[in-house]
Amino acid sequence: MKPATRARVEAAVRKLDYMPNAVASSLRRRRTENIVVIVPDIHNPFFSGIVQGIEHVAHRHGHKVLLGESQDNQPRIDKYADMLVRREADGLILLGARLPTSVARAVAASEPPRMPIVTACEYVVGLQAPNVRIDNVAAAAAATEHLLKLGHRKIATITGPYSNPIVKDRVTGFRQQMRRASVAVTAAYVVRGDFSLESGYHAMQGLLALEEVPTAVFCANDEMAMGAIRAAKESGRRVPQDLSVVGFDDIRFAEYVDPPLTTIRQPQREIGETAMRLILDVFEKRSGPSTVVLPHSLIIRGSTQALR
Repeated sequence: MKPATRARVEAAVRKLDYMPNAVASSLRRRRTENIVVIVPDIHNPFFSGIVQGIEHVAHRHGHKVLLGESQDNQPRIDKYADMLVRREADGLILLGARLPTSVARAVAASEPPRMPIVTACEYVVGLQAPNVRIDNVAAAAAATEHLLKLGHRKIATITGPYSNPIVKDRVTGFRQQMRRASVAVTAAYVVRGDFSLESGYHAMQGLLALEEVPTAVFCANDEMAMGAIRAAKESGRRVPQDLSVVGFDDIRFAEYVDPPLTTIRQPQREIGETAMRLILDVFEKRSGPSTVVLPHSLIIRGSTQALR
């Protein structure tokens, strides 16, 4: 338009305090600029760093992030996924291993999902969609190797739910490293948790009730490790003098517990940033890697020491 016309329009906008109709605009452009992010458990601080990374990249590209907590509840997951069907959102970033029903049907039929979807942290076997995660097998092996190098042989592990592929990967890494060291894995030393503080606490109580109490425990996340430390202390055992504990994730509280937690660090913010870039690639139909594996690191703090 002519400069004079533009000036008159802008003056009217200021005078009337006009705001564009986002719904009408999205219908015209066939884009809402909304991204739905489904988090399994909003109480778990591990996910906050990932959401920050997603938000950072989304904001730079003019997108808004809509956060939903699934609590591993299928109707809730389906409700958030339906926002894409109703064109209330453009894409879905899934931080858990449970899929929307429509996507699960596509996986069962060995077909790609009909909605733009990216998975992060966790993954789903058979899902033809971009994914970003660390190598959970190698990370668990590194945590176990650390305990073995300290002289521990009675090593237990507190896992997450076995329905989750990354839990299976972490158990695999633990078992592989124990096998490399020619150390047998006692069946009673493999205890299932659910990633919560409470499950780590109760799992550790069970391990402490065994006739042969382990001298070290590898936990599949930091919250369960913190619960395990509390149970050990309440039983009169010292950490790390009597029991070494390793966690997984390196959440922001890990270095502030007593003692500071040895753990596997996941690059939380980078996982989120990469997930958002992958969904942008899907929008623009740019070809790229279907799976991005980011590096992990072992962070050694005060919760582990050499076996006395």
